[in-house]
Amino acid sequence: MKLVRNLLALIGAAVLVAAVYAWFAFDLGTRIDQVKRLDPKAKAVYTHMMTTLLDTGDIAKATVRKVKVDKGITPDEIVDSLNSVATEMGIKPVGDLPLSKEVELRTGKKQPYTRVLSYCNPAIAIDMVKWSKAYGAYLPCRITIMQDKNGDYWLYTLDLDMMIHGGQPLPPKMLAYGNKVKKTIYTMMDKAAHGEF
Repeated sequence: MKLVRNLLALIGAAVLVAAVYAWFAFDLGTRIDQVKRLDPKAKAVYTHMMTTLLDTGDIAKATVRKVKVDKGITPDEIVDSLNSVATEMGIKPVGDLPLSKEVELRTGKKQPYTRVLSYCNPAIAIDMVKWSKAYGAYLPCRITIMQDKNGDYWLYTLDLDMMIHGGQPLPPKMLAYGNKVKKTIYTMMDKAAHGEF
């Protein structure tokens, strides 16, 4: 019994030494304080991201939102719907890259339909990059139309919750902008997926 008690005491001491070492080596006191300052929704954002990453092993899948397009809706109808809803919601079409068509022209080989559309609200965009230049990497907002191996179409965009809730709480003006952009892009996708204008 004395041997077991001594062994447990030794294990306890080793754990305590390891904990103290980790506390100082990894500056856990500072890290815990930094985590407490994150947006209250950050945990859910990163839990979703990590779950998807672990399930798929694909970081790109963990950082996007995708919507399946109803059968019978053509790519041209998707584009028309996206552009119509964008205009209605005050965001401007600023780019169109017909990726699969471009590759087909260069190679002569048929490609699955892939088209990247870009949108921007310049007034919001300039305020966001004034607040943090890193937001420039999110500009312009992109929606990609892609065809899968079954011939179905999908719409992809970045998961904008990461931008809105992934760090410390945004100032009210930036939070309002982030939510407005998210609502606009997600509404465009949802309506286009059902052929709505």
